[in-house]
Amino acid sequence: MKFEPEMLTLYAITDSATIGERCLAEVVEQALIGGATCVQLREKELDTEQLISKARELAAVCHRYNAPLIIDDDYEAALRSGADGVHVGIEDAAVSEIRRIAGGDFIIGATAKTVEQAKKAEAEGADYLGVGAVFPSPTKKDAIRITPEILRTICDSVSIPVTAIGGIGLDNVHEINGCGQKGVAVVSAIFAPEDVTGAARALRSAAERAVSP
Repeated sequence: MKFEPEMLTLYAITDSATIGERCLAEVVEQALIGGATCVQLREKELDTEQLISKARELAAVCHRYNAPLIIDDDYEAALRSGADGVHVGIEDAAVSEIRRIAGGDFIIGATAKTVEQAKKAEAEGADYLGVGAVFPSPTKKDAIRITPEILRTICDSVSIPVTAIGGIGLDNVHEINGCGQKGVAVVSAIFAPEDVTGAARALRSAAERAVSP
């Protein structure tokens, strides 16, 4: 799947603790119906084979809605499962190495918390950046905070698109309006509510306002 910046508008990230006993594929489809434009499978407790199995199931769901499936960290699982790409953290495999192995059509996202990290990821071939945590995050309590000013500076420093991440919900997304990001990445605000579709629909509208010039 060819990467387009619009895929970042509402970037839904899975979390088993948030989803609980509900069926992962079903809640992901509900998010896509509500307007999620991309899904990241982030399930760190799964081993590689379990991750590949889940990714294959979710890829089929995502592709019905023309949305890419991104795998957190494990680019080998992403390649083996038919997922569209991988998102790597600062301490994970180098973007340049993944690009060499996976080729040009494979979507690569990279975490960046500084201008230097952002420029390095872009130079190595990343398609987009994830920048945060812009607010306190319930799923990553020790995450380094990124102010709106830092977010804006990072967005201005690179030509590839940025998605803001970290504690984003309907109550605070407006605080990063106009910072230059092309989308927002959301975990709990989509998957914690019982009405996932309704939550995604409301967040999609808020995300579109946040990325407007």
